[in-house]
Amino acid sequence: MGRNHILLHGWRCDAGRGLRQGGGCGTPRPMSASYTPPTDPLVIVHADHQLLLVNKPSGLLSVPGKGEHLADCLLSRVQAAFPEALLVHRLDRDTSGVMVFALSPQAQRHLGLQFEKRQVKKTYVARVWGRVSEKTGTVDLPLIVDWPNRPLQHVDHENGKPAVTDWRVVKYEENATRIRLFPQTGRSHQLRVHMLEIGHPILGDPFYATGAALAAAPRLMLHAETLRLRHPDGGKGLSFSAKCPF
Repeated sequence: MGRNHILLHGWRCDAGRGLRQGGGCGTPRPMSASYTPPTDPLVIVHADHQLLLVNKPSGLLSVPGKGEHLADCLLSRVQAAFPEALLVHRLDRDTSGVMVFALSPQAQRHLGLQFEKRQVKKTYVARVWGRVSEKTGTVDLPLIVDWPNRPLQHVDHENGKPAVTDWRVVKYEENATRIRLFPQTGRSHQLRVHMLEIGHPILGDPFYATGAALAAAPRLMLHAETLRLRHPDGGKGLSFSAKCPF
């Protein structure tokens, strides 16, 4: 299967041709100029001598942004309680769910290699606009930053980096579908753009949803539910989860 196509449970179609539905008119709302992160207390999923896993709330940056007003982030909150904590990966500001931090440089290197080699398995839950007709599928579309509109990303078949997402329908709702997403790569905004490209933007997405799909939820309906990785000390396979809040 070439990267110019989407595979939907055994049938294929050209990316972006006649797939989008239900988004309505209008444009995505821009990122708010004001940053008012949630004040939820730190939720620890797991902690030991090498690993720290926390449940990031939606609306909180993973790392500090540019400017003092964007200094509050999950990393700074984690380091206030665990000064030795080191960053391993990130989630988008509006995505909630499981994030892992290393508690030693050795653990950071070990975990970093697992992410680099795509050995970490991630599962997300999302609510997307409309009824997804197929039960399972794979989106295989290369992505690159849309420089005039960054941080937005878009499909680029010539210059984009490979991006692959498997998905499975969980249940149907009124005007929406609850799905699980299994990214095989870790591109920026990958799940958000891939769902848009099959015609089902994630509800409440301030970057990629419009019209009714944007108005249907008060936040981005995307949650990092599960991380499966190997422990840096001994290599034992472990799975960590955070319950979806929507």
